[in-house]
Amino acid sequence: RYARTDEFLSVVRGAWSGSPYDFTGEHYRVDGALTALPPDPLPQIFFGGSSPAAGPVAARHSDVYLTWGEPAAQVKEKIDWIRSLAEAEGRTVRFGIRLHSISRDSSAEAWRVANRLLDDLDPETIAAAQQALGRSESVGQQRMLALHGGSRDKLEIAPNLWAGVGLVRGGAGTALVGSHTEVADRIEEYHALGVEHFVLSGYPHLEEAYWFGEGVIPELVARGLTGEVPRTGRPLTNGRPASAPGGAPLLVAGGR
Repeated sequence: RYARTDEFLSVVRGAWSGSPYDFTGEHYRVDGALTALPPDPLPQIFFGGSSPAAGPVAARHSDVYLTWGEPAAQVKEKIDWIRSLAEAEGRTVRFGIRLHSISRDSSAEAWRVANRLLDDLDPETIAAAQQALGRSESVGQQRMLALHGGSRDKLEIAPNLWAGVGLVRGGAGTALVGSHTEVADRIEEYHALGVEHFVLSGYPHLEEAYWFGEGVIPELVARGLTGEVPRTGRPLTNGRPASAPGGAPLLVAGGR
């Protein structure tokens, strides 16, 4: 699938160039591909993948490489991996992370909310979900499963990083859990590694968006990291313009 993706993104970039584009590959062939109205500005390509096959494709084509929410040391390994591949291609790639968020006025309250999400899950439900997810060929999914091992015994896999979501949900299976200050601390740690884009969600989506927006965003603004992101997608900064390695500001967006 990554070989097909590699060719597809080559065709897309070529068609966006404004000039007729020819391409012949194993999966696609186009002659004189051209968009009548080339997009301006060009859409950014966000790309994720943890397998050896995914890395080179991300390095060649992505503007932002996305990872699921793993502990900081593992995220750093992936950033270093993709950055080195991109440098070999003569490119610079930015980085983003996909997480859930449970932020409250106190750490104890946030953890009560997190644990309550699992109250109605019996061992059989968790086992069935883990069995189904375990059949996935996705390397990223297998990395998510390895964080908790299918057990609810130790779900705080790093400070304020909770793997409970991944017991029954595929894909992004971790959440930042804690007080508004603690969640901001963890975001700042990822940002220091080079993560510029944070794609966040929660359960329920709307309520958690309010908790984050009213609790964590002011913390980030006070630290000079970011303000709210307007509809243009351009960050509003307060004080010094914050940047991750590479010079771009931190952005926070919602996800599903």
